[in-house]
Amino acid sequence: MFCRGFLLRAARQLTRLLSCNVATRCTFVPKPIELIRTRSISFSPALLHGDYEWQDPKSPDEVVNVTFIDRDGDQHDIKGKIGDNALYLAHRHGIEMEGACEASLACTTCHVYVNDDHFSKLPEATEEEDDLLDIAPFLGETSRLGCQIILSKELEGIVLTLPRATRNFYVDGHVPKPH
Repeated sequence: MFCRGFLLRAARQLTRLLSCNVATRCTFVPKPIELIRTRSISFSPALLHGDYEWQDPKSPDEVVNVTFIDRDGDQHDIKGKIGDNALYLAHRHGIEMEGACEASLACTTCHVYVNDDHFSKLPEATEEEDDLLDIAPFLGETSRLGCQIILSKELEGIVLTLPRATRNFYVDGHVPKPH
């Protein structure tokens, strides 16, 4: 049960497609196809929270060489990349820098000593970082929080030394696992 309007529209469309002559012979005459504009969407792989820190440098121009000296005095030479956070770089390479607050600037467990040559190249510590460093055990002249050290080419060859101990106010002995 089609409505009359539908049938009329269908008949008009059919006659447009067919070319009829006087002898009522109909032949199919294709009409030029109209180009339809389309929009394409491209997707790049999504980075989840913390994914950037787990990526290796993509080119030699991005590499920043960092040396970590752990609590036992062992030296670890690591290739970081511009924009890396020293805390996450240490986690990525298995260095025992705790980071209980996961870089939210709420603890001192990522406390490090920066070598003299590079200490002046770091940006000034914020008031929040200074307040936390005031309660850090074994505070030194060149103490900084590892979570606040963002690598740049100016920091090429930086040496970060871990203190003998840190104090975790969160839970005694809690060591967060990097995600």
